Amino acid sequence: MSATPPQFLYMVLALPSLFGLTLVGDGLSKVMQEEWVGLISIVFGLLFIGAVVFAYYFFSSYLTQG
Repeated sequence: MSATPPQFLYMVLALPSLFGLTLVGDGLSKVMQEEWVGLISIVFGLLFIGAVVFAYYFFSSYLTQG
């Protein structure tokens, strides 16, 4: 799979980032309503965004080698 088309960017980076931001937003909304279960959503959202950042650096270093 070539990494040059914009579909690669959307599939690997943009859409998962939006999902992570949705989790963080949902968690913040719950915490503001004093539902402390929202902290779990915030943690998972941040972990998901961290995984996307890791994937970006992995793919960028992997693709520049080849």
